Amino acid sequence: MYRKGSGPAVIVIHEVPGITPRVARFARWVEEAGFTVFMPSLFGTPGKAPTLAYAVGSIVRACISREFHVLARHRSSPVTNWLRALARQAHPECGGTGVGAIGMCLTGNFALSMVLEPALMAPVLSQPSLPFGVTPSHNAALHVSPEELDALKRRTREEGLCVLGLRFTDDRLSPAARFETLRTELGDGFEPHLVPSESVSDAEHPLGPHSVVTEDLRHAPDHPTLAARDRVIAFFKERLT
Repeated sequence: MYRKGSGPAVIVIHEVPGITPRVARFARWVEEAGFTVFMPSLFGTPGKAPTLAYAVGSIVRACISREFHVLARHRSSPVTNWLRALARQAHPECGGTGVGAIGMCLTGNFALSMVLEPALMAPVLSQPSLPFGVTPSHNAALHVSPEELDALKRRTREEGLCVLGLRFTDDRLSPAARFETLRTELGDGFEPHLVPSESVSDAEHPLGPHSVVTEDLRHAPDHPTLAARDRVIAFFKERLT
């Protein structure tokens, strides 16, 4: 577990293959914006740069781990129980109106499951990729249990909770059908932020751009990925301070 900063807590849940240098860079941006960042290491080697072989190895280990249910459509991964406990502990320690969380790629849906914890007030899904899209129904599924979905809908309706979602427009690993399900289930409680895939023509990912605020973020002036990063940080400020 890595922790840095002061102010309301934000849990940064890294993507495949692990805490890469650009994931750590994103966490520093959040910390510099006035938050206490908690960043658990769930798999991979912290600080190691991503390669295709490293990513495949991390996915294989996640697939066989008891903490991740990568094909479950209507059931969340067990590791989200621990993440909820982390949010519950972090809130009184760090103050603010609640805790924020951002999941990415394989962990992208985890902030949805965390809404069973009342302290979770700012859930962000960045290119949510579970369950893996082996069928159309998997593409549209949210990787949450019926209980978690009911709690999410109740909180958006009664508390004004909002979920922020990020994805590249042509990302096949984070299918458009998943965002359509979120729109259907949550209505105005879901804020989609779509980044044009063509804005990152030099993406190293074999299937095109995927990681909105980390590996595929570009520092060109007025770039859509920078706007996405800034929206995430503004969302945390709006909801937590």
